[in-house]
Amino acid sequence: MPLPRSEAPITASAHARPLLRVKDLQTTFRVGGNKFVRAVDGVSFDLDPGETVAIVGESGSGKSVTSLSIMGLLPHDSGEVTSGSMRLDGQELRDLNPEAMRRIRGKKISMIFQEPMTSLNPVHTIGRQISEVVIHHEGLSHRAARARAIEMLELVGIPEPTRRVDNYPHQMSGGMRQRAMIAMALSCEPAVLIADEPTTALDVTIQAQMLELMQDLQDRMGMAIIFITHDLGVVAEVADRVVVMYAGEVVESGTVHQIFEAPRMPYTVGLMNSIPRLGTKLPGNRLQTIRGTVPPLSNLPRGCRFHPRCDHATDVCRGTGNHPSLDAAAPGHLVRCARWKDIRFDVEESA
Repeated sequence: MPLPRSEAPITASAHARPLLRVKDLQTTFRVGGNKFVRAVDGVSFDLDPGETVAIVGESGSGKSVTSLSIMGLLPHDSGEVTSGSMRLDGQELRDLNPEAMRRIRGKKISMIFQEPMTSLNPVHTIGRQISEVVIHHEGLSHRAARARAIEMLELVGIPEPTRRVDNYPHQMSGGMRQRAMIAMALSCEPAVLIADEPTTALDVTIQAQMLELMQDLQDRMGMAIIFITHDLGVVAEVADRVVVMYAGEVVESGTVHQIFEAPRMPYTVGLMNSIPRLGTKLPGNRLQTIRGTVPPLSNLPRGCRFHPRCDHATDVCRGTGNHPSLDAAAPGHLVRCARWKDIRFDVEESA
């Protein structure tokens, strides 16, 4: 198991006021006619200055919808934040009209998307796209904005930035495009960066370079990061705290040490057991997996939403009891499981 990056546990209470506080967030989508599903259901977490919080879970768990809700980028015709609070540096984002949100987006809070080719404009050069951001938010002249674009490309390690600034996205490799996306997101020095699966489409070598780059830039610029991924192996390298999501809700959260050394939710353990590890002998040389799939939001099971896939489920989990709440397993460590006090996982089992 990769070692967590920080030796000292970091808690949400380390600062008087979090830089970003998400509280009881609920996001609903219209799926046809008058039918609605809740894609994000009561999600809460804090993000402190300079901290990295990883949000993990399988596809369909609500990770990306959480980030789009914070950014105000939900599709207007189908998605809506229906309740909860999102406060950035004390300012309630839900109170802002679209124009006010556009002034914040890119300036105070930015986002890196998973696939640059779907996010970068193919008919404009990289330099122009970065320049437009700083012209809009900082009012720079075109000459000064171009100089900033070159500076940012150099900062993220793109060679020959004075030449690459005039490249179109298709003229760059996947790794170069991702670096250009990072340069654009950081061009106005945001306080919060949301990175949504930023390394998934890259090969292992480039992925390692991107993670190292993001940590280096975080140290130099002092920004806070929300890192969204399905890969707990990556989380150990980049995160201070971890939020595990399943079927739209938080099922476990805590410091990276608490999650990796003392997981209390069977789903979290399942994610850890699926991490490839050198020297591990498995039956048939196959990776361990979590059986089944994430349930559709339109047909969630009663009781614990994970119980159909859980080897530890009892009748209480299957719906004869109430939907499990988030309990405090330790200071700063929350778990949503009716049996977390009964089940113990060895570190080796979850490693």
